[in-house]
Amino acid sequence: MTRIPDAHLIHSRLRLRQLRLVLALQEFGSLRRAAEHIGMTQPAATKMLHEAETLLGVELFERLPRGMRATPFGETVIYYARMVFAELSGMREELVSLESGNLGRVTVGAIPALASGLLTRTIATLKQSHPRLSMSIQVDTSDVLVQALLQEQLDVVLGRIPAGARAEELSFDSLGEEALCVIAGARNPLARATQLDWAQLQEQTWVLQQHPSPMRSIVNQVFHNARVDIPSSIVETTSIMTLLSLVQQTDMIGVTPVSVVEDYPGRHLLAVLPIQFQARLPPFGLITRRQRIQSSAMQAFMDAVRQEQAPMRS
Repeated sequence: MTRIPDAHLIHSRLRLRQLRLVLALQEFGSLRRAAEHIGMTQPAATKMLHEAETLLGVELFERLPRGMRATPFGETVIYYARMVFAELSGMREELVSLESGNLGRVTVGAIPALASGLLTRTIATLKQSHPRLSMSIQVDTSDVLVQALLQEQLDVVLGRIPAGARAEELSFDSLGEEALCVIAGARNPLARATQLDWAQLQEQTWVLQQHPSPMRSIVNQVFHNARVDIPSSIVETTSIMTLLSLVQQTDMIGVTPVSVVEDYPGRHLLAVLPIQFQARLPPFGLITRRQRIQSSAMQAFMDAVRQEQAPMRS
């Protein structure tokens, strides 16, 4: 029979000060120093820790000859305590923003392929309806962005769930799928071809995303399925603009979602090569932490993304 109490009992009896003590103990490893840090006596801190452990029904810290060390139960409480205080800090920032007439702030991560199209259109629309909304944008691959999201450095990610991610901690709202294409500069001799196969492209210099991006995995799989060696001359970049510049100014070729080419102002400087991808990228969408309470700023951004993408899905 479990010793862990029902959630309603934890909600009503666990105190923020007890969570502050747990975080201080993790930081200092000493009950005396943790007590000093949160402004209480060591006997009072000892009593408070005992009360928290009695309430939760588990030992949170091992008492060692020198200091204290979190048990697996303690590590779990520490993880959620950090989330609680992060949410409280977010609440305070949003209250300050609302008090000053702002909607608040949202930190967004976006994969390169969506940053130049969907994200740009969303920001333009959103700033018209919410001019005082503050936004911070980070562009990177999905694996980097989702890790930042789980570490509470981002509020929402516009991207894909990467392989190996802790999916049980994430919420995913799918917005669609994207087809891939191989592109070259309009002056590249390959741009005049009417039919190509993967063996003909193997000797070219390719501009590709780095491992372990989904796009790179698909490219590798395509060459494998065609029984052709993966190109030996590769330039790796996560920047769409770098890819497009290299393709335009050299004889390199690259892989990009079709939407990037369609949204690119210099479309006439590019050529989509006549070779088909059977595989598609995994669906892209809005990714948030499952336990995260969405702020007004987050909700406004996510609603704007959905509205902007809706015509593309119909």
